[in-house]
Amino acid sequence: MLWFSTWQALASTIITLVVAFPSTYVLARFRFPGKRMLLALVTIPFVLPTVVVGAAFLALLPDSLHRSIVAILIAHTYFNIAVVVRIVGRRWEQISPLLNDAASTLGASPSKIFRTLTLPTLSTAIRSASAVIFLLCFTSYGIIRVLGGPARATLEVEIYSRAVQLGDFAGAAALSLFQLVILGLAMWWWIRSTRGSNDSARIQMHAVVPQTLRQRVVVYGISATTAIVIAAPLATVFIRSISTSSGVNLDAWRLVFGNHVTGLGTRPPLAAFWTSLQYAIATAVIAGVIGLAAAAAIAYGDRGTRLVEGLVMLPLATSAVTLGLGLLITFDSGITDLRSRWIMIPIAHSLVALPVVVRTMLPVIRSVPQGVRDASATLGASWWQMWLTIDRSLIARAWVTSLAFAGAISLGEFGASSFLTRRTSATLPTEIARLLGRPGDLVQAQAYVLASLLIIFIGVSLLAVDGLRPDRVAV
Repeated sequence: MLWFSTWQALASTIITLVVAFPSTYVLARFRFPGKRMLLALVTIPFVLPTVVVGAAFLALLPDSLHRSIVAILIAHTYFNIAVVVRIVGRRWEQISPLLNDAASTLGASPSKIFRTLTLPTLSTAIRSASAVIFLLCFTSYGIIRVLGGPARATLEVEIYSRAVQLGDFAGAAALSLFQLVILGLAMWWWIRSTRGSNDSARIQMHAVVPQTLRQRVVVYGISATTAIVIAAPLATVFIRSISTSSGVNLDAWRLVFGNHVTGLGTRPPLAAFWTSLQYAIATAVIAGVIGLAAAAAIAYGDRGTRLVEGLVMLPLATSAVTLGLGLLITFDSGITDLRSRWIMIPIAHSLVALPVVVRTMLPVIRSVPQGVRDASATLGASWWQMWLTIDRSLIARAWVTSLAFAGAISLGEFGASSFLTRRTSATLPTEIARLLGRPGDLVQAQAYVLASLLIIFIGVSLLAVDGLRPDRVAV
């Protein structure tokens, strides 16, 4: 179980880096029509519930690959392409093409420029992306649960099985502690490898329009291939929502929007969508406020605030299933008994989203010129006045972006919700998993209807968020 969790995470990390590199290069170095739409499309799988990604490949892949390690590796690669594009791509787009031109003038071949200039510059970002992918794959739950089957259980699946199916909370807690030690070491390596690197927003972003025929073939060829690869599983979800044993029809859509109770449920499936939306709003508020305060404390504080950074990033080194188990054990008695309260789920989702909010805000806050603050202080401005007149206007866009990311994470969170939701308060991912586990084509088609709605909602949200990003400067 531990060996399988480790080696499949390492294999998934290596494959993802290789597969995602071409699209990362194109999105980072070139400007072309549809770039932002492609970037949003690449990001959709990452913010989708892992159970939806697993279900998509269950419908897309041939039966011979079901319950196989190949299916797991494919799904993990698909899920994590956005990590490489966002982390490595952000650093890659900061490399001035003038450096490559200078090296080429000195006689360096393109391969030598990549080995000696580009790759060393990207090394920190690659290590950071690798650590994130390893953490996500090591703690994979939804994909393993759908595509792996009982013979390919990770630590995450075993923790859930012991706690929920066997009632062995002591054994589940012991496995969670063991998992925390491993993830803590990986997290320590990640923070250590990225410390001192400042992904500053002050660095000019460089993107060029494809000029030569070769560049256009490479850019548009890779873009089209990436779009097809990303869209195929998403399209399968939509196709499966209108496909039943009686043929192609909209029966599942009619049942969902007609608010019919399905299977052994106690409420209509569509109610889970509105429940998830309410949780997402609450999560965005909680994680946004706490994340902004934490990012400001880390950016403005002294060396002692590194402890704050470690505490804030701790949920990233903790699996969502472990967080759900911990909250279930902690808030189970007396005045702290929140198991039946709606706030329990936004709290769990906020813990999952908090590291993303802080990581989104921190580089922007650090990029605010200290000289502007010093000049304001010389003119008699208080700390609060400097914050309102200088910092707030400069970081507002990044904060709104972080709120949107927190809401999207809440919509797709599945691990902690599996522990904390009830039938009367099921979230969209848990309702999808419940329907997929029921027999009958029409019942399962309704799960794909809900998954389709989630894909549409998250896709529109990502396009809106990406519209908040500053335009690149072409050279």
